[in-house]
Formats: sequence, C-alpha cells, structure tokens
Amino acid sequence: MTSAPVPGSVLVYDRIAANRRTTWILMVTFVAVLTGLVALVTYALGLPVGFLGVAGIAIIVYAVFSYFAASSVVLSISGAHEVTKEEEWEYVRRVENLCIGAGLPMPRTWVLEDTAPNAFATGRDPQHAHIVVTRGLLTKLEPIELEAVLAHELSHIGNYDIRVMTIATVLVGIIVLLSDFFLRWTFWGAGRRRGSRDRGGGAALVLVLFAIVAAILAPIVAQALKFAISRQREFLADASGALLCRHPEALARALEKIAADPEPLEAANKATAHLYIYNPLREHQSFLNSLFDTHPPIEERIRLLRSM
Repeated sequence: MTSAPVPGSVLVYDRIAANRRTTWILMVTFVAVLTGLVALVTYALGLPVGFLGVAGIAIIVYAVFSYFAASSVVLSISGAHEVTKEEEWEYVRRVENLCIGAGLPMPRTWVLEDTAPNAFATGRDPQHAHIVVTRGLLTKLEPIELEAVLAHELSHIGNYDIRVMTIATVLVGIIVLLSDFFLRWTFWGAGRRRGSRDRGGGAALVLVLFAIVAAILAPIVAQALKFAISRQREFLADASGALLCRHPEALARALEKIAADPEPLEAANKATAHLYIYNPLREHQSFLNSLFDTHPPIEERIRLLRSM
C-alpha cells in the first residue's frame, strides 16, 4: 500500500523531470541567441560566404579545444591534488560505493587543501570525470553528510551537467567573440559601406545601430542564460543526489553547514565558482545580482530537499 504524498511535498522524480525540461528550454534559447547574432552580423555586414566559412572553422576549432581542455584548466586553476584510497580511504571508498549504486564509472578523486568546506565535479563525460573536495569538507561534515555531498557531485556527472556547463561556457565564448568581431568591423566602417551601396544611408544607419546594440547585449544575455542553466543543474543535482544517497536530510544539513562556514575559499574565482556545490564567492543580494547568480538561493535548495 502506497502512502499519499504529504501536502506541500515534492516528488523527487517530478523535480528531476521539471529541472531537465527547464534546462533544455534554456539551451534552446541559448542557441537561438547565437543563431540570431550570426544572422544579424551576416546581414548587416554583407559578409561573403567564403569569409563566413573561415570564421565558422575558427569557431569550431575554438569550441573543440575549449571542450576537451576545460577540465584540465579547471583542475590546474583549483590547485587540487589527486588522491588514492590508501591516502584518503573514507572519501574514496564512499565515492566507489556510490558509483556502484549509480552505475557510474569511478571518477578520479582530488583534494583541495583548503579549510573552507566545498566540492565540485568536472570533466566532459562520466568516463573522463573528476571529483574535487576541500580538506574542510572532509573534516567538518559527518560521514552521512559527506556521502550526500558526494552523491550530489556524482549526480552532476551522471546527469551530464559537466558536459552541459562546458557547452554553455563555450557558447558564451563564441557569442563574446562574435560580438567583439562585429563591433570592430563596424568601427572600421564595413557596415556603412554596405548600407550606402545597397540600402541607402538612413536605413543602413538604423540597421547598424540596431546591430551594435544587439552585439553589446548578446554577451550579457548569454551570461545570464549560462547562470540560469547552472542554477537549474544545481536543483537537478540536489534531487538526483537525494535519490542516490536516499537521505535528502543529510544533504540539507551539509548545505547548511557549508553555507554557514565563515572561512573563504582561497582558490575560488569567477571562472570556476559555478562548479562548486555552494557559491564560494560571497556577493551582495540584489535583483541584478540574482540574474547572474551561479547557484539558486541556499534556503530554497534546503527547503526543497526537506520537502522530498
């Protein structure tokens, strides 16, 4: 006999499905912004097909390099060192047990020697994944809380969040490069020459001004979309992690302890902050900042976990 859901509760499977839908909507919007920017640049500047082909090849090379090099760069920036089961038995053993339960290959395990409790996962797929935890996380959490955090990070791997966020970061980079290219080309006068030749000075000026505004706003919109995707993936990893460790309360307690810890994470920076289970950069609260937050409000994450 199945008991009825408690009023106000959230079914973990419903939460996982909702987060996946939202992420795909955001990714489609992301691609639409990129496509619109490319179309606008092409039309405004009257670029020849051959030139667009060269630019397309350059973008593909940039994207492929970024995709494969991202995790190595992140690990290098973090300053973490790889550990074995002999060196960190409790940590690595729990990762192994969770991987067996999740049906995931064993990721490489790393420790960041910092007293602030935090953790993140990186890599392009489950076969090339890494989990990094701080020394503070290993020493300040109870074993069941540590396991819940590791389940959260393994969920990032199993849900391919590491791939989604790498792709989102690459898309932001492409949009920034295209916007910069367009603004420089316009400054050199290419848009004015095309407009005066084909459409008349007034219409060309309006088009170029509109395109300049779009080129300035596109990177801002792209960054906002990237962080929105990041927030949704955190909600998804919370729900999936709770399902994997079978103890949402332990993950809620772990998040409370991590958020309440006053010690700053020395290795944190804006390039890698979105990877951590909790944003290591303390920021002022405002509506504008909330658009560019890398993580959902911690209170909302804890509330949802305790409603599962």
